[in-house]
Amino acid sequence: MQREYTLEYWKDGDWWVGRLIDAPGVFSQGETLAELEENVRDAFKMMREAEAEDVDQPMTKPLVVEFA
Repeated sequence: MQREYTLEYWKDGDWWVGRLIDAPGVFSQGETLAELEENVRDAFKMMREAEAEDVDQPMTKPLVVEFA
């Protein structure tokens, strides 16, 4: 099965860095844009495999932060 996701990416020094906007928690980097794309695909697959194994999932809750 294939599904299209949105890759947000930017240059950070010599590295390409990116994340899948539609899949929170999927981040990676690469020396080239092609390597970044490959690494993001791998990170997404690893996340899906972990979910399929019924691994404890992270929890979230609101956190108030005060600014001066």
